Formats: sequence, structure tokens, C-alpha cells
Amino acid sequence: MSGTVAGASHPLMAPELEFVFELRVAVGPEQHVGRGPGEELGFTPITGGTVSGPALDGEVVAGGGDWWVYRGDTTQLDARYLLRASDGAVIDVMNRGYHRADEALARRLEAGEPVTEQELYYRTAPVFQTDAPAHRWLAEHQFIGLARPEPGHVCIRVFVVR
Repeated sequence: MSGTVAGASHPLMAPELEFVFELRVAVGPEQHVGRGPGEELGFTPITGGTVSGPALDGEVVAGGGDWWVYRGDTTQLDARYLLRASDGAVIDVMNRGYHRADEALARRLEAGEPVTEQELYYRTAPVFQTDAPAHRWLAEHQFIGLARPEPGHVCIRVFVVR
């Protein structure tokens, strides 16, 4: 989908993505809350994890969680947690997104088989907040995440949109 916008005289700019770090978020057992016909509400506690990459290193602080709503093949995600950078700065994370798996892929996931970001639509849009000068850039840019589940973890490769 490229080209020009109706009435615009210049082509649309395609965004560039730059890898900045990977989050390896440790998670506890899902807690099913329930909701109603056709959907299910649940919560997954965040129990820790790591942050590593060219632009940020640190840890995922235990105590956050991911509230999710499952509808058919698609799960809407709304996670909130904290990071502690290697210099001690605290960074708030709000990470929303979507996880979609057809029936065959869902069976593979339930069996614990590895899947790649290409096979599974698991995309997020993390928003970061901090007043730490060294990490202020996180609160001033847009990011996307490509995620994949691993036993006991969710791994999210985070890219800044340039």
C-alpha cells in the first residue's frame, strides 16, 4: 500500500524501523476471569525478565500484568509493567497489541512447539514513560514490537519507528 494520498502532491513516506532491544518478559500462569458469549477475559501476571539490546539493558520488574480479551482467533492485549535500566532508572511500559493464531497454530502453541514472528501475528505498540534524562528518548518516539511466546516467557523485539 503505497502511493499518494488523494489531493496530495507527494508520495507517502514509508516508515523505517530500527531494532533497539528485546524484552524477555517472564510470565506466570494465566488467570481466566471470564466475560460472556464469544469472548473471554483473562490476566497473565508478569514475574520478571530481562531487557537487552543496543539501546537499553536492564530488567523487567515483577508485579505487572497483561489483561487480555480473547475473541475467536484474535486476542487483544493490554499489558502494564515497569523496567529498571542497568543505570537504575525506572521506565513505565504500556504495551497494547494483538495476538492472532488459527486453529492449527493454536494447537502447536498449546503443545509448546516453537513458532516464529512470521508464523504468528503477535504485534504490539509499546509506549514508554520516564523522566530519566538518559532514557527520555523512549518517551519521545513511537515503537512497535514483534512478539513470540516461549515457555514461561513472552519475547518482544522492540523497534523504534524512524
